[in-house]
Amino acid sequence: MAEESDQERTEAPSQQRLEKAREEGQVPQSRELATFVVLMVGGGALWMMASGLGQAMSRIVRGGMQFDPAVGRDSAYVMAQLSDQFTQAALALAPFLGLVMLAALASPLLVRGWLFSTKALVPNFKRLNPLTGFKRMFSTQGLVELVKSLAKVGLLGIVAVWLIWSNVDAIFALGLESPARAIQHMGALLGKIFLLASGAMIFIVVLDLPYQLWSYYNKLKMTKEELRQEAKESEGDPHIKARVRAQQREMARRRMMAEIPTADVVVTNPTHYAVALKYTEGKMGAPRVVAKGADAVAAKIREIAAGHQVPLLEAPPLARALFRHTELGDEIPATLYAAVAEVLAYVFQLRHFRQAGGVHPEAPTALPVPPELDPLQSGMGASA
Repeated sequence: MAEESDQERTEAPSQQRLEKAREEGQVPQSRELATFVVLMVGGGALWMMASGLGQAMSRIVRGGMQFDPAVGRDSAYVMAQLSDQFTQAALALAPFLGLVMLAALASPLLVRGWLFSTKALVPNFKRLNPLTGFKRMFSTQGLVELVKSLAKVGLLGIVAVWLIWSNVDAIFALGLESPARAIQHMGALLGKIFLLASGAMIFIVVLDLPYQLWSYYNKLKMTKEELRQEAKESEGDPHIKARVRAQQREMARRRMMAEIPTADVVVTNPTHYAVALKYTEGKMGAPRVVAKGADAVAAKIREIAAGHQVPLLEAPPLARALFRHTELGDEIPATLYAAVAEVLAYVFQLRHFRQAGGVHPEAPTALPVPPELDPLQSGMGASA
């Protein structure tokens, strides 16, 4: 049962799945909404521009029906007249066609926003498969489209017949008017009928838009296994990440161990902690931590330091404070300057003794370490 549930598409699509679908041109879309917007804009524009369009077309028709003797003498004059009339008609219709084109381009933005995907332009030859076509025809989507088409035809037919019947007197009255006024009134009447008939499609849009959104997200639903696989790909396999982190820690540890021979001193606890310090006058503002570790790592630090004759100093409070309050590569806190200064003074005296002999310097014992920096004294539970 668990395996079956893992293969069922019961999970909502992830953001990554939605973004991938969008890149491939798969977005929610409602053709009914686009058709409704285009028809409403076209009907409204026709209604408002009917008077101007009627006058312009009337002038063009009247000019085209006038006989000019020059037509019989020059064939080029005929073509010039036709070209001029065509230009006038195009200019008259340009605002109307421009609004309709703008509506056609803007209507998809109401649902999916701006999208341009070249993947959607790649030909898909699977659509040429007759079996696939039959499956689409008899699928749930095909049935829904059939019902919508029948509903549109029936609704628009009923509304259009009712509107024409309601305005039948105005239609017959056009024959009693002058041609110019008849053309204007006919444009306004057609725009009104067209606009009201198109407005009836709002009922189809209200039903279609939620269905298209539901159908889109339902197609993109994922199985639990797909979600797990996607999480692995985006976040990485936990086992691989753990192995990478282990390798990174090992590399950092090796770099740290390589810095120990260059250290000036290693402060110890004496067995639990070890912190290696280095100070180069003129290049560093304060002594810097080049290595630190606890237990086994501390033992390795002491071993490497002894092998390279780096001085070891047992100073438990200072070792604990440095281990707790510094990271690799950090300069020591300003509150520990005095304590570390005494340590470095001892180290420099020790170097002079090794080179020139004399009296062996005494290791400092009561270093001025503020109690709040010592985990043992501040109650942070560090081991002594």
